[in-house]
Amino acid sequence: MTAALRARYVNESVATASPQRLLVMLYDRLALDLQRAQTALGEGDRVAASEQLMHAQDIVLELHGTLNVDDWDGGPALSSLYTWVHSELVMANVKGDARRVADCRTVVEPLRDAWSEAAALLSSGPV
Repeated sequence: MTAALRARYVNESVATASPQRLLVMLYDRLALDLQRAQTALGEGDRVAASEQLMHAQDIVLELHGTLNVDDWDGGPALSSLYTWVHSELVMANVKGDARRVADCRTVVEPLRDAWSEAAALLSSGPV
């Protein structure tokens, strides 16, 4: 019963979240997937790492697919970054390379923090 309630809560949270909040939620989960994958690789658990890395790849593809590069000057650079992160995650999965996961974390975590800060500013209204 607890799992069903949690799933319902998550579904309702996603359904009612603002676009900014959804973006932050995706980045939060991406960072968590990368952390879990790096830990699993460190423990020699390639199966668990692969599951996390494939989920992370799905998130990066979603972020990339919803990015409108024409909306702002940084769009093309972010698109290239998403392409690089996805490629690194694929190679990390194929080779079981924790260093590649760590490299992705050094890119993703600051982006997550920046988007989170921007979303907080937008939700607080004009200053």
